[in-house]
Formats: sequence, structure tokens, C-alpha cells
Amino acid sequence: MKKLPNSVSDLLQEAHSTLAGHPKLLDMFLKCFPNTLETTTKLLEDQSAFVITGDIPAMWLRDSSAQVRHYLPLANGDKELQHLIEGLIRRQIAYIHIDPYANAFNEEANDNRYDEDLTELDAWVWERKYEIDSLCYPIQLSYLYWKQTGRTEIFDEAFRAAVQAILNLWKIEQRHAELSPYRFARINCPPSDTLRNNRMGMPVNYTGMTWSGFRPSDDACTFGYLIPSNMFAVVVLRYIEEIAMEVWNDAELIQLASELREEIDFGIQNYGTYLHPKYGKIYAYETDGFGNYNLMDDANVPSLLSIPYLGYTTFDDPIYQNTRKFVLSGDNPYYHEGKFAKGIGSPHTPEGFIWPISLAMQALTARDDAEIGELLEMLQRTDADTGYMHEGFDPDNPSSYTRPWFAWANSLFGELLYSLMARGFFNKG
Repeated sequence: MKKLPNSVSDLLQEAHSTLAGHPKLLDMFLKCFPNTLETTTKLLEDQSAFVITGDIPAMWLRDSSAQVRHYLPLANGDKELQHLIEGLIRRQIAYIHIDPYANAFNEEANDNRYDEDLTELDAWVWERKYEIDSLCYPIQLSYLYWKQTGRTEIFDEAFRAAVQAILNLWKIEQRHAELSPYRFARINCPPSDTLRNNRMGMPVNYTGMTWSGFRPSDDACTFGYLIPSNMFAVVVLRYIEEIAMEVWNDAELIQLASELREEIDFGIQNYGTYLHPKYGKIYAYETDGFGNYNLMDDANVPSLLSIPYLGYTTFDDPIYQNTRKFVLSGDNPYYHEGKFAKGIGSPHTPEGFIWPISLAMQALTARDDAEIGELLEMLQRTDADTGYMHEGFDPDNPSSYTRPWFAWANSLFGELLYSLMARGFFNKG
């Protein structure tokens, strides 16, 4: 087992007293919080870091960012953590330069890949499903790391060029049919693994939003404007504006990011909401700009449930409140209830399965301590006595689950418990 950075070891030691009255939670925290560090990280000779997702030997831009986010509050005084996170960011930026449309990459240019897809293939690329959030997550991680540590070394010329590439791509994908070079198809697969309409996805109308081929679940979008991911892009563009102002003093980049942010946000507000007869005005999950809406939510983040966590709007926002009621109800086709849990799943896993990621996210975005307590009980009941989170599980039989080693879920659970410990949640009563 790898030796943990001192700040992480100290926190785990501290948890023994903080969670003394909650032995099951303590056991889960001691396993989940360090899981990414212990099992998925590798420092390479060039001092960059390769972070696999768990039981798949590739690095996702999304997962690798989310897998280390819960370590950020510990990074300020810990050189070892700084070295790892900065190394990860450098590798993410290098991957974006290789192919900004790809979602997952290999450690080396070895031609390993999930499938022989009909798209532009590269020896570095494990999978080339274009997802907006793949470009959001590394910028978010870099921004939050800067805010925690004050360190700006990551914002070098390679980073700046990657930001420019992201802005250019998002501009192109505002007019997907006219301008985009991206095509993707997979042969002999479920419909959710490929793009219809001659590898381009279903037609979309201009809205100001930027197009996505796939969701953060790696499933194909039904309609190309994925609202939670466009919200994430708006937040990340704000981050880019701040970095451009405070670190680079780049007025031109500030203007580019600001204009793009306003266009995408206009699209969200004018095309991304739906007047629901039961819940009032809510955010749709997807739309095409022609008046068609996909009303659902998926456990994977960015999700509608996660809107305040992403920083797009606050918990108290009336549209979010209506949306939250909708996604946490049977009217969301991927909300499920069983003997041991109730929550949001995903079409990516067997029908009826719930994802621990969604339960953790529900707790991270909840204001009511009773709701949080109920979610903690569910998470303890549904780990199949492993002490770890999984991808999805059967709420009537939690020993039936997918992915025994899914580091993103372990990290998000660790983040939830750490945030609750930090605010004294377990000291009450």
C-alpha cells in the first residue's frame, strides 16, 4: 500500500475521534477517502501524474479531476499533494492538446482503446466520446487548486493554449451542423453508445448553447444541448475570466470568455427551461432548440441535482427548487425506490439501479440535516459490506452492484463526509 501524504494521514487519524460514534461511517471513510491515492495514481518520469478511473486502465479527464477534488482543502500545506495535483493538471492539459474531443486517454501512445470507433483515432486516446464536461473539469480543478493554495505555476503557456482551444471548440459547437469536424459511430453496440444521423447526432437549432455528443455517463445525448453541462461551462468560463484577469492580464481572452459565457447562459435561460404542469418552471436535462425536451436527470455529474454544487446557481433559486423536486420524484424516469434506498440512477446501468454518486450529491446539495442523515443511512446500508462505493446497485438487493472499484464514487463519498466533519455535523446531539 502506498504511503499517504501527511495531511491525509492526519485527517484519517482525526476521523477516529470525530466519527467515534459512527463505526460503520468511520470504516467507510477510512477506505474511501484515500482510495484514489492508494490505488489509482501514478507519478511519471516527466513529473506528470496519470490517474486511472479504477477498474478501467485509462484516465478520464472528468473522473481524474473529481477523484482528487476532496484533497484540495489539504493541499495548501502539503508539498506531496501539490506535486500530485499539479502533475495531474499538466497531464490533463497535454491530453487536451492531443485531442480536445476525447474523453479518456492512455498512459502512453500505445493504441489501446475501448473499441475501433468510426472517428479520428489517436494512439493516445482510449475513447473519443465528446462530452462538454471533459473540458470543464480540468479547468475547475485548476481554478479550485489555485484558490486553495495561491499557486499559479500551473497557469503556463500550455495551459493558456488549452484554454484557447476549449473556447474555440465551444464556439464551433454552438453551430454543430455547419462547423463541427466531429463525427462518431460505434458498430454492434447499444444505441446509447453511438451517434445517429450519419455520426453527427440528431439535428439541433442555434440557441447560444454549445453542443455535446455524450453525457457524463458516456451515454449519447438524446438532444444535443445538455443543460447541466452547459451550466458547468458557464461556471468554468467565469473561472477563465478570473484567471485571465488576475494571472495573465489578458483583456482579449477575458472578452472572448465573457461573450461566450453570456451566449451560452442566454441559451440556457431561453431554451433550457420547461413549464411543467406539476412542478412549475424547471430546467430540462436536454433540448434541441426546436422545442423538444428530455425531462430527466442522471446520477453522473454534471447533473440537474448538482447545479448548486457546480456553482451555476444557489440552492434557493426557485427554478432549481422546482427542478430538485422533479428529479427526486418518480416523474424522473431514472429515480428509483427500493427496500434499502431511494435515489437517482442512470440508463448506463441496469434498470432500477441507484448510484451512490447521486446519493452523495443529494446530501452535498441538501440544506436539511434530517435529509442528510437519511442519505448517510442509505449509503451505509448499500455498500454490500465492502466499505466502498460502487457505480450502481439494486436498491432491493445491494449485493448486486456494478463496478467494485470506482474511485470517483469513493472520492465523492469522502468529500461528503469530510465536509460534514468540517462543519461539525457529527458533533450535534
